[in-house]
Amino acid sequence: MRHFLDFERPIAELEGKIDELRHLSNNSGLNIAEEVGRLEAQAARLLEQSYARLTPWQKVQVARHPERPHALDYIGALIDEFVPLAGDRAFAEDAAVVGGIGRFRGRSIVVIGTEKGADTEARLKHNFGMARPEGYRKARRLMRLAEHFALPVVSLVDTAGAYPGLDAEARGQSEAIARAIETCLDLRVPLVAAIVGEGGSGGAIALAAANTVLMLEHAVYTVISPEGCASILWRDAAHAAEAAGGLQLTAQDLLRLGVIDRIVREPLGGAHRRPQEAIAALGDALDAVLRPLFGRDGDALRGERRRKFLAMTRSASSDALKSSPAAPHI
Repeated sequence: MRHFLDFERPIAELEGKIDELRHLSNNSGLNIAEEVGRLEAQAARLLEQSYARLTPWQKVQVARHPERPHALDYIGALIDEFVPLAGDRAFAEDAAVVGGIGRFRGRSIVVIGTEKGADTEARLKHNFGMARPEGYRKARRLMRLAEHFALPVVSLVDTAGAYPGLDAEARGQSEAIARAIETCLDLRVPLVAAIVGEGGSGGAIALAAANTVLMLEHAVYTVISPEGCASILWRDAAHAAEAAGGLQLTAQDLLRLGVIDRIVREPLGGAHRRPQEAIAALGDALDAVLRPLFGRDGDALRGERRRKFLAMTRSASSDALKSSPAAPHI
């Protein structure tokens, strides 16, 4: 049974009526094709109108939709001869980060992703996509493996953020994230990242400091979750929708700010409605941005990536200075 979001309720009601009419037609022999066609056209118009004017908070809901394709769905459909690799060679295996070697459209690559899981059992196994330090250390190991064999790296990001538990902090969570970002910026092979659902805080940027950053149309990418922001500013997570509006977390916001490089269009109604179309669209986008990077000098790739992110920090610092109030005279 399809899961509908709150703002999709009118669409759900129309689709429910369509299903009832089809069931009635099958059981009674009545010809109600004209009425079904009218309702289908009405539902399609309502779906198009709803998704054309999504608020930032509604985008967050779409990005978190449980039926949205996850990293393993993309890997299964796009990567041939995939061989998963596990463990950080220091402490343990972290199932929140998946990765391995495979072939993407005929070329060998290393692919890394944060995996949320598609059902309760899988979500518990993958810790809802929230990695511990060993997950980020595994990602670093795979990136260095890719560099050793001169293979491009593709990362698929879908996480609410790094795991905030005491055990993760005790094992050096912040250091592991910082080292993962450092490794991304230091690689001498092509690195392309795609934000396919949620891109949450340091847990996302640890795998997304890439030459090219793609983002699905209804994904989100933010320094803090709207609920976390609301809890800090208003001391009440109920203000999450208001916080989402100020965080500039949508793909459209981030393309304008220069944080991402390209938006990948989703099927009408979001990737959760037609996941195979969404996966195919991302595959085409990855192919388009990877091809110009193949054969490039490693030092040049590294230098361009570092300059790109340094320019972002300078721009952000400049904007913050311009928007801050003048210091009082003492």
